[in-house]
Amino acid sequence: MAKLLLELLSEEIPARMQARAAQDLQRLVTDGLAAAGLVYAGTRGLAGPRRVAVVVDGLPRIRPDVTEEKRGPRVGAPDNAIKGFLKGAGLASLDQAEKRATDKGEFWFAVSHKKGGPTAEILPQILLDAIKALPWPKSMKWGSGSFAWVRPLHAILALFDGKPLVGQLDLGGDMRPLRFGNRTRGHRFLSSGEITVDEVAGYIRQLRAARVIVDPVERAAVIRAKVETLCIQNGVRLRHDEALLDEVTGLVEWPVPLIGSIDAAFMDLPPEVLVTSMRTHQRYFATLDIDGAMAPKFVVVANMITTDGGTEIIAGNERVLRARLADARFFWDQDRKVELEDRLPALQQIVFHARLGTQFERAERIALLAREIVAQEKSGFFKDVDLNQVEQAARLCKADLTSGMVGEFPELQGVMGRYYARHEGLPAAVADAIAEHYAPQGPNDVCPKAPLSVAVALADRIDSLVGFWAVDEKPTGSRDPFGLRRAALGSIRLVTENSLRLDFDRLFEAAERGHKKKADRRDLMAFFADRLKVQVREQGVRHDLVDAVFALGGEDDLVRLLARVKALQAFISTEDGRNLLVAYNRAANIVRAEEKKEKGLAGKLAGGVDTALLQAVEEKAVAAALESADARALPALESEEFTAAMTALAELRAPIDVFFDRVTVNADDADLRLNRLKLLNRIRATVDRVADFSRIEG
Repeated sequence: MAKLLLELLSEEIPARMQARAAQDLQRLVTDGLAAAGLVYAGTRGLAGPRRVAVVVDGLPRIRPDVTEEKRGPRVGAPDNAIKGFLKGAGLASLDQAEKRATDKGEFWFAVSHKKGGPTAEILPQILLDAIKALPWPKSMKWGSGSFAWVRPLHAILALFDGKPLVGQLDLGGDMRPLRFGNRTRGHRFLSSGEITVDEVAGYIRQLRAARVIVDPVERAAVIRAKVETLCIQNGVRLRHDEALLDEVTGLVEWPVPLIGSIDAAFMDLPPEVLVTSMRTHQRYFATLDIDGAMAPKFVVVANMITTDGGTEIIAGNERVLRARLADARFFWDQDRKVELEDRLPALQQIVFHARLGTQFERAERIALLAREIVAQEKSGFFKDVDLNQVEQAARLCKADLTSGMVGEFPELQGVMGRYYARHEGLPAAVADAIAEHYAPQGPNDVCPKAPLSVAVALADRIDSLVGFWAVDEKPTGSRDPFGLRRAALGSIRLVTENSLRLDFDRLFEAAERGHKKKADRRDLMAFFADRLKVQVREQGVRHDLVDAVFALGGEDDLVRLLARVKALQAFISTEDGRNLLVAYNRAANIVRAEEKKEKGLAGKLAGGVDTALLQAVEEKAVAAALESADARALPALESEEFTAAMTALAELRAPIDVFFDRVTVNADDADLRLNRLKLLNRIRATVDRVADFSRIEG
């Protein structure tokens, strides 16, 4: 077995694109190998600022002979089908195909035999196809060439079994093609000359000697360890930031962390401002003191070893940071001179969406909807909430969008609003709601718990969802430019994690009044159902059970719905539940089959069972069990005791089993047959009060 190495050396690749590029290259190469019938032991992708690479282990040096079969149309199929089959299989006539009998009849088969040979012969084309197909968010052309890539490509290292592969990439124009070789380069400044790679196993080792850590996982681990050690040596702690670590990992080949100082004059700025100024513009790591407060130190990860130990690099970065923080100081001082209430008119100049008005109009709608949420909620979650504060927080929740600080750092929206509200002396709950109404923004984000924050956060999302549905700007399979899936998931979390008892249809109607537009509420509720399935799947809840409960219709209280779903899942996992499902499906299938045969039967079955026509002991037992189950299940459902309702249904299992064993439904007597079908229909209707069992997968 042998190893394959492909490395693409280029100008600096944007950090955010490297990990995906390594994954894509790995996928494209292995897909090509699989298509050629080549098996391998394992692969891994590597990436850095100037290169993307893939290593494949355990490839055979010689390809085995391969026989491939392709089944075509049935013998006697139309000429067009036959011609299409022959063309697709590369056959000239049916004489080259085989006729075979199968359990579904006689079919034509195309059989091809591919001769094996040296693996090195076919690898160059596989690699070229992968290189050309590698997708980038943005690509460019250079020189006179027509080949597009993320950045100008300098070299292709293609090594198999210790030998360079023969191949080349045509760049187009009058540019010389890039020939495959066994040479690469190390660090742009800390190494010189080309590196000849004689074996795949030595590739990573040789690059490390040339000051390049090519494995991004190793590079990230090195950065983390060195930065944490440097912080300890300087009496501070690293403020962990995984997203920043990932980005910095893509910016350096040979990480050299250095620590600098923040001027004391800026340390009274909000910590979020300090952190954002450092990470957004400069990619610096912030540090904390022993108490967890911001420390006056920052860490920059250089890509260079200097003779002065980094003194000049540190001094230069400190100068740049002083200028950045001076700008932040200016915004901080100026913004606090204008109260949030006085900023509201400026929101009229910020368009939220061309068909949904300005941020000012949006804030007014959120205020009305937040009051509606508080008024409608039935569990008492908002019983101590001051409605005036609800309206104030909602009206002011977007005001900081007009501030200089948020203009410079949009990611601080809400955060700065809380600081400005505190500065004005507004109630703490109002200030917190302004900041927290943006949460949760993702599955790992903390969900607000304070009633005022929850009301504004939920109103914000419902307003957006109903508005975009009203103007038919719904998400598609591949596009969700307005983050509506995230808004729905956030709404679901706000409701379920705080056990809010709300009727979403009424909320949608209230939001429609604010927009003065109608939305397809049923479609929007179905969208919520899909998002709910995504969420509960992560909790181990089956999606078909959510479907079964939603299919009842009229259920838009998410807390009640989830309680019913979880009770249903527990019930279906028991023997009684599984057996009842089997009995239900048997009854429902018989009824559906008869309804298809006899026109108008569905209307006849709507009537009640005629007890006078119940002859067999077994059918009388089913009728009695249905009456008993109804008597217990209906009150339990009304009081939301779903487990008790399903326990009542479980009593149906035994009499239904006996009924099917001993009673003929389609009796010769027409009246008796109809009555027994009504009995089966009653089984279906009784069970369907809990959930639509026809949607539950067996």
